[in-house]
Order: sequence, then structure tokens, then C-alpha cells
Amino acid sequence: MEFSEAVASGAGMFGLWSPPAFRGVVDYGTWEAELLEDQDIDRHIRSGAFVPINIHSDGEFQFLVRIGSAGLPAALTVRERAYLVVASEPYLFVATDGALLSGIEHAGAKPGPALRVPLPPGRWQVCIFLLDWTAEPGHQDREGAPLPGALPDFTLLLNPAPPTAVFRTSIETFPRAMR
Repeated sequence: MEFSEAVASGAGMFGLWSPPAFRGVVDYGTWEAELLEDQDIDRHIRSGAFVPINIHSDGEFQFLVRIGSAGLPAALTVRERAYLVVASEPYLFVATDGALLSGIEHAGAKPGPALRVPLPPGRWQVCIFLLDWTAEPGHQDREGAPLPGALPDFTLLLNPAPPTAVFRTSIETFPRAMR
């Protein structure tokens, strides 16, 4: 199963997040208490309620979320691997009522613009891949905008979490040397 959409952030960070975990976020004060400081975000990462896509840059980017199963795990395509820039280590995501992918500033009881992912309940392993879609010939118009069929900026692979897996808990999505 795949879901794709352009998502924007003015906060420099995106996230895949669990709607039930942020139902108490109803205004800026409650958002600030849950997500303003790194230690608050860290708490949500460790609990599996938030997977950071922390790029330290505002803007709109195309995301693709691919969901696998135990029998048919989600993987990058040959084409995606050819334009891979950097990959994250796996994060834990605990789904109870689907997932949303948005700018961090849109997490809350009434989410702003977001990619809705109908993820079945359970423990999921999430890996984030940054792709250089601009390096693929023939997929940009004269102004540099993507043409139909262009690769996304980010591909997220979601697979059932192995019982003994160790997960990344850093607010920094990608290794420092790669940023």
C-alpha cells in the first residue's frame, strides 16, 4: 500500500505521528507543552508516538509512505535506490488509530494539512529515505519543478516491527555527517 502527497512545514521539521497521542493539543499553549522543546519531542519519539523527519528547513516536499507486511515487507524500488541520498536508522511507531504525516506545527487534535495514513494498529518499524529526484533525467520542467512521475523527496517504509528490534530515538533523523 502506498500513499503520497506534498506536505509543507514552516517549522523545519515534519513528523509521522499518532493522532490519539496528541488529542490533548488544542491550542498553542498545549502544543508548546507537548512539542516545543527537544526533550518533549524526545519523549514522544521514545514512546513510538512521533517519528521525526527533521531536515532543519522549511518548505513543501513530496512524501511517499509505503506500508509492508510480515509476508511482503516494504522496500525501496530499484529506481529509488539509484537516487538515494541518505537513510535513517529504524524508528518505532505505535499505531492505534492510523497515522498522520505533517509539519510538526500541525500535530494536534485538529491537525492542519497532513498526509493521512490508514495504518493498522500495531508496532511498526519506520525508515526514512531522502531521495535526489532532481538527479533523475527527464523529470523536471524548465523551471525545475517535478513532472508527473518524478520521484518523491522522501520515501518512508513502514514494516511490522521485529520483536527484538532496537530503534533510533534521536530527534536528528539522519546521521550528522550526512546533513
